[in-house]
Amino acid sequence: MKINYPDGQVFNSKPSQSPLSESSAKKKMIFGDRGMTLEEEINESNKYYRSHDIAVIYKKPTPIQIVKVDYPKRSRAVIREAYFRHASTTDYNGVYNGYYVDFEAKETKNKNIFPLKNFHQHQIDHLKMCQKQGGICFVIIKYVELKRYFVTPADEIFLHWDAQKNDGAKSIQLKDIVNSSIEIKSDYNPTLPYINAVQQLIESGKEKK
Repeated sequence: MKINYPDGQVFNSKPSQSPLSESSAKKKMIFGDRGMTLEEEINESNKYYRSHDIAVIYKKPTPIQIVKVDYPKRSRAVIREAYFRHASTTDYNGVYNGYYVDFEAKETKNKNIFPLKNFHQHQIDHLKMCQKQGGICFVIIKYVELKRYFVTPADEIFLHWDAQKNDGAKSIQLKDIVNSSIEIKSDYNPTLPYINAVQQLIESGKEKK
């Protein structure tokens, strides 16, 4: 078992060359077919944002308690048993242009709905507390089968989450996600340009400060 902090990838401070060369353009065509998970796409994007001084955002490490460790070699330790210390909050946090950013990343294979069971109460509570303190809070939703991505303001998630407690729907319709969110497209550098959507949320006043 290997634990990486904060997102398990090596930071590369050398900016990518621009404009794209012919070989880079070819790489771009291949990149879209790699079948990356949403987490991988966001991690790659965060590397780009950090290396270009746009934002400093990391995936939060999952807190664990190590119980048993074996040492097959002096220079190598292998974790054999561990458990989660407590429930994690959201997936990512950091700073963009003076704003604290906190968000969750969710994937679904459903084509018409987004099930609310993808969230946990402690995640909703965490987002509400961060937003109350002026943080920019949202969810990046990926519809895997549709290959569509949305940056959904936290308020929209709160609305449906609270409604389900009063016999409301247990899922959010795609049309509601489309109407309340900012759709983004996968790209090359960055892989997922979600910061553009964050800037739109700030400028439009959709996020509370």
